[in-house]
Amino acid sequence: MKTPSLFWSTAAVALLGLTACSGDDEDPKPECGEPLYAGGATDEAWRTLVDAQSRPQDSSRAVTLLSPEAGQTYVTSEAAPLWRWTSPLRASLQPPGRGGPSPVARPRESGRSVLAWLGGLVLPAAQAHLPPYTGDLYWVKVQVPGRQCPLELLTSELQWQLDDGSWRTLRDAAGQALSVQVMSAYLVQNRITEGPYTLAQPVSFGVAGAR
Repeated sequence: MKTPSLFWSTAAVALLGLTACSGDDEDPKPECGEPLYAGGATDEAWRTLVDAQSRPQDSSRAVTLLSPEAGQTYVTSEAAPLWRWTSPLRASLQPPGRGGPSPVARPRESGRSVLAWLGGLVLPAAQAHLPPYTGDLYWVKVQVPGRQCPLELLTSELQWQLDDGSWRTLRDAAGQALSVQVMSAYLVQNRITEGPYTLAQPVSFGVAGAR
């Protein structure tokens, strides 16, 4: 009976095509790599913002940074700070009488075809894409003198509780001029429909050693 042989031959050809396409379709990553992620932010939404960086700067609906404030100085002995901001993008989305961010969408399980199952055997490291993101996003970049790449976070939240690693980097830069910039945008299915917006000027702050 030749049916099994024909099936496996067809499957092998299809998998070779999948393998070739996986390399060709992969977009080159920026030199600094991906940012930290929080909330509902995804790597595909981040790539959308990366592509939008070349657009003319627009600060008309940029965030209002509540912390750090311009000229604020943190002390190295303090706990990692919580940074917060407000956004016209979020404010316009809040229904009357309701507050807080929208629930984060979770990946949905779907049925797998035979080829998808076989692909998982040949390419076990490949990961399924998350659902396209819809909502407001905030890309926070902290410039640190002496570092080629900034500290970065992409989040759907209106805050950043600095993690230990990021706070350690800032403490190591005590006495130097630091600054933070925030890009914001509203996406529908990973496509920008509002923005991107950036602060007219990065906000400068500093870190000082404990006295």
